[in-house]
Amino acid sequence: MVDDDESGARRPLGVFVGLATLDVVHRVERPPGANEKVTALRQDVAAGGPAANAAVTFAALGGRARLVTALGTDPVARVIRAELEARGVEVVDVTPDATTPPAISAVAVTDATGDRAVVSRDAAAHDVAGPPDLARHLAGADVVLLDGHHARLAAAAVAVAAAAPAGDAPLVVLDAGRWRPAMARLLRAVDVAVCSADFRAPGTTDVPASAIALLEAGVGSVATTHGGDAVQWWRPTAAGPAAHGSIPVPRIAAVDTLGAGDVFHGAFAWFVIQRPVDDEGADLRRALDAAARVAALRCTIAGPRAWLDVLTSGSFSAGFATGA
Repeated sequence: MVDDDESGARRPLGVFVGLATLDVVHRVERPPGANEKVTALRQDVAAGGPAANAAVTFAALGGRARLVTALGTDPVARVIRAELEARGVEVVDVTPDATTPPAISAVAVTDATGDRAVVSRDAAAHDVAGPPDLARHLAGADVVLLDGHHARLAAAAVAVAAAAPAGDAPLVVLDAGRWRPAMARLLRAVDVAVCSADFRAPGTTDVPASAIALLEAGVGSVATTHGGDAVQWWRPTAAGPAAHGSIPVPRIAAVDTLGAGDVFHGAFAWFVIQRPVDDEGADLRRALDAAARVAALRCTIAGPRAWLDVLTSGSFSAGFATGA
């Protein structure tokens, strides 16, 4: 991996810990009913999984992306690795001798709406511990993103990040799609939790209560995505209730929403480290706004990777001046 950009400046390093799958994507006029076959309008095969897709996005934006995941020796694993490496992602397989194949996700994207339906085993077949050399793979990271899969591996990564000297500790971002019991052990080390609208912390029944519960558990800041509606954010204050606000998202005609949340997380990981989160939350808001713009772009182009051509062409701007 190249550490510097063309000007000689150091490229930020993002380490993404979690799931990698093989996505087999069919674009259809409508999802099939029971005992029905339909002919796809288009098909794509690409690596998937929240951490993997976030890493691809981070790399496309200009960062060094390292994915720490479980693949093994199955031929499917080789396809996943090759596709990710072609997208500029360094792949660290913590189960290089495992014979259990990675998950294959069957995806149907409805042509008229861009909505997707996914069937996958996710990480159910892999109980993955942190390898002895995990600290080496996290060394020098500016940001570490956890997607909630591979719980023992995530816990080990958090422990490594927390043990780093104060000036060298990476920003820790949690992709919280849905509550997983293992998350309880991670929260105090999380700087920013980016949650889906469906995420609920234990004992809560709505988005605001869930966000406050995460802050009370030690999370630094919380954001919640709501598809085409505004992104909500919360930050603790020295006294009184948590600060709260919203970030409008671009209005688009969505044609493909597969992986949009993963793209948001990868873009957020990139933009938030351009200027570390300040006490007033202005940098957090800027990063959320820029991430929403990148995710909106993804939703306007069919296919899991075609949108990257626009992102990297120079014609797209997220409206975020890095280093400004």
